[in-house]
Amino acid sequence: MFVQRRPRTTLDSVVTTIELVYHGAVRNVRKTHGNAFMSIFMNVLQTIIMVMVFYAMFTVLGLRGLKLRGDFLIYIMSGIFLYMTHIKTMSAVAGAEGPTAPMMQHAPMNTIISILSGMLSSLYIQVLSVLIVLFVYDVGFADVEINDPIGCMGMILLAWFTGAAVGMVFLALKPWFPSAITILSSIYQRANMIASGKMFVANTLPGYMLAMFDWNPLFHAIDQARGYAFVNYYPRNSNLEYPLWLGVGLITIGLMGEFYTRRHASASWSARS
Repeated sequence: MFVQRRPRTTLDSVVTTIELVYHGAVRNVRKTHGNAFMSIFMNVLQTIIMVMVFYAMFTVLGLRGLKLRGDFLIYIMSGIFLYMTHIKTMSAVAGAEGPTAPMMQHAPMNTIISILSGMLSSLYIQVLSVLIVLFVYDVGFADVEINDPIGCMGMILLAWFTGAAVGMVFLALKPWFPSAITILSSIYQRANMIASGKMFVANTLPGYMLAMFDWNPLFHAIDQARGYAFVNYYPRNSNLEYPLWLGVGLITIGLMGEFYTRRHASASWSARS
């Protein structure tokens, strides 16, 4: 009854890990609300509200003339969708349960499963939210015309990947500097409201302003997504290689830091947070 069954083969280990990640992802989806449908609905509502706020702001300020030739709401949503995916994934990974969490006392649970669960639950919610919002817009308002849907989906995955990479670095540092990392992650989220580039077209930026934004992987992902979404827009001031390799580098650094942190974990750390 109290004996932990150990996987006997590599396939057993893989299946067990996948099952744990699945249950962890379901648990994360239900964190905000006991009903999984309500949890998804709240995220959809948050996305819709943000789209409406930006639409109203652009209209009131008379900035609609700066948009790309095409559907103005698709222009707004292309930025909002990637921003939400990036930020939500970063928060989910940075807030994943660490080595001193009570859940880690239950074998074979470990921090990698917790991280993967946070990543996949965030991706599931965001992709489902995107599909629901686009479906409602297509049925109720105007036909959705996207030049390259597969390319746009790839950019959502790139925003998700880079968000997870940034979250990994925050997660590795959080046990050592809990208050500082909480503040830094909040600053990163707020800064990306502007630094992500979702409010303007990157091709229109002068060189001195471009230098203020091109450090951000989300800036490149959003600009490239608009290149896939609109047939008459070719992104000249962004690329795919930078966010991809930056994400790989940050994931590597985060995993190294998480491994080091796990080896030096102490139950007394919970008193510092």
